[in-house]
Amino acid sequence: MKSLPSKRRGSRKTAQKPSLGGAPSRSAFQGRVKPSEVRLPRDREDKRKILLVDDHPIVREGLVELILRRKDLVVCGVTGDGHEAFELVRRLKPDLAVIDIALNGVSGIELVKALKLEAPQLRLLVLSMYDEGLYAERALRAGALDYIMKQEASELILKAIDSALKGEIYLSDRMKEKLLHHLVEAPAGKEGFSVDRLSDRELEVFQLIGNGFTTRQIAERLHLSVKTIESYRESLKQKLRFKHGAELVQHAIRWARSEIPMM
Repeated sequence: MKSLPSKRRGSRKTAQKPSLGGAPSRSAFQGRVKPSEVRLPRDREDKRKILLVDDHPIVREGLVELILRRKDLVVCGVTGDGHEAFELVRRLKPDLAVIDIALNGVSGIELVKALKLEAPQLRLLVLSMYDEGLYAERALRAGALDYIMKQEASELILKAIDSALKGEIYLSDRMKEKLLHHLVEAPAGKEGFSVDRLSDRELEVFQLIGNGFTTRQIAERLHLSVKTIESYRESLKQKLRFKHGAELVQHAIRWARSEIPMM
């Protein structure tokens, strides 16, 4: 089996959390890269094909080794680039894509949304080091069937893969309980600071503020106007009940630091 090389675009800050895009455009993922051809060994042609999308080479290697222990599964390709992943789905037609939230150049959540539009039959599993309490529900809304943290045991990761291939939802017991609470709690009953009430785009802007980006830098990064980002900042202040812009920045920085996963 020939693995695809990871395309890395510049250095990556470990303290930066994944960006969450708004409504994705399939054209945004097209024509950006030209992936290499992947050819499966003949004895693997009848296996369920899995595409791995993760920008950590060590993680990818570990997942390949884990998946290939199973005689009924094969890794048809690997990449760390969201744009390349989109092209590989078109070319290889995998049964399942395992996607990390934090990718170089694109949000994993945004990629899930785009892939769901491009290939509705494709099963999607999000495997990430980030807290499921914040990102699992967003991943499911984007179109993923499963969300599992990288810290979980190998057998649980394989269990999640099996569930996704069957079209079943897999979540930890803790996350299932949280979702059930969301069903019975009135949204208006939430008081105080909570990012759960933010849209994906609002959370993306909030996270970038917390990582030290200015309004203009955020606009350039998200390909939006400065005026649009200013509107998002005002919306954030209202939803999070902040009186001043300085209060918004302080809380964003504090939140960004507290949400950094333990490596």
